[in-house]
Amino acid sequence: MTPPKHIVSAATVVFNDNNEILLIKGPKRGWEMPGGQVEEGESPKDAAIRETKEEDGIDVEVIQFCGIFQNVDRSICNTLILAKAIGGQPTTSPESLEVGFFPVDHALEMVIWGNFRERIEYCLKEEKQPFLVTF
Repeated sequence: MTPPKHIVSAATVVFNDNNEILLIKGPKRGWEMPGGQVEEGESPKDAAIRETKEEDGIDVEVIQFCGIFQNVDRSICNTLILAKAIGGQPTTSPESLEVGFFPVDHALEMVIWGNFRERIEYCLKEEKQPFLVTF
């Protein structure tokens, strides 16, 4: 029997001092929160911090773990982390064509890929934390 292989990723919902959300515009999925695959030997928390810095130049402090979205068909577990911007400057990268902080309502309208908007909304609702969503 072959052992199961899962991809674990970490995405970060980042707020600044103006209570705006950080979004990146990726080349494939449009506007989304920063994040990516957790590397071997790395925690989801550390991956969220690293991926945020790599994709958009922002240093973050993790506030709390929000939950997990699990895609059983694709063997992906996406962890969601809530964080606060503590430094850096919004900077584009090969993974982010545009970067910016946006008011929450506007940011939610901008995110249209798959269930990414739903993921952000879950992180914003304290009564639903922590959560596990399986699809």
